Amino acid sequence: MSIKNIRLEVMQFLEKNVDSFVDQYLIPVEKIWQPTDFLPNSQSDTFFDEVKELREIAKELPYDFWVTLVGDTITEEALPTYESWLMDVEGIDNVERNGWSKWIRQWTGEENRHGDLLNKYLYLSGRVNMREVEITTQHLINDGFDIGTGRDPYKNFVYTSFQELATYVSHNRVAQMAKKYGDNKLSKMCKMIAGDEMRHHHAYSEFVNRIFQVDPSEMMLAFQYMMKAKIVMPAHFLRESGEKISTAFEQFSDSAQRIGVYTAADYVDIMQKLIEKWEIDKISGLTDEAEKARDYLMKLPGRMAKISERLVIPKESHIFKWVEPALVR
Repeated sequence: MSIKNIRLEVMQFLEKNVDSFVDQYLIPVEKIWQPTDFLPNSQSDTFFDEVKELREIAKELPYDFWVTLVGDTITEEALPTYESWLMDVEGIDNVERNGWSKWIRQWTGEENRHGDLLNKYLYLSGRVNMREVEITTQHLINDGFDIGTGRDPYKNFVYTSFQELATYVSHNRVAQMAKKYGDNKLSKMCKMIAGDEMRHHHAYSEFVNRIFQVDPSEMMLAFQYMMKAKIVMPAHFLRESGEKISTAFEQFSDSAQRIGVYTAADYVDIMQKLIEKWEIDKISGLTDEAEKARDYLMKLPGRMAKISERLVIPKESHIFKWVEPALVR
């Protein structure tokens, strides 16, 4: 049987449990929080007072913080790209509306709230150029992305396991910083988003764990492939108005690293957490090739940590069209 057919068979085997995955890792629409729960109530007589307070508190947040928050928002707003990509993965059938496509639709429904909430906060804050933010978001959706997984579910689930944990780290750190600067409402928003991301990380990492149980060698090779290729962030094609795809993502990453929201050390830490979560040192019945892949993975965090220590982050902030320095401290 071909590798592709084995993967399809494994996906069909795991699909029998999709309803339990939905129940365990996703929250029913009527019970989960909605963006409006954390924003000024536009139906209330106190709406303008609430907006004025939000804008006053927002004045205390520094430049790199705004760049990071805008970049996080744009990443969340490019959700159509992520949903369409996952719907095309082997074993996920939206035409027949199988169990996996149900998972993707409901996961998308939860993720969609994140961009809605952050976008409205940015708009009300008055601190950013929303038209430039919207142009970048449209470019990012137009340009799509290439995360190096192809249609392979094993590689895609490694990617989503890693990426959901990375977004948890980013949103959680932004929440901590917002609180430090006195913006308790923004802090709570980002903390709630981070909570969703952690739940989703647990789900996708459990999918990988189940695959390790039934197809350990191929899952190990897929894990090695993704770590060797390096996990690219969903917004790696980020660009501003009038620009081609270039260095904008690196400049956004520099801002995030400069203030400690998401760093090279975090990347290494996530890799180590996945190795430990899937207990790859204990997996048995591997082929010789998969054994070599395991050896590579076990040594990789140490090697990457040494490289990350040598990284030099520019001290000066890149000036983005999204955030005008005159509007922030």
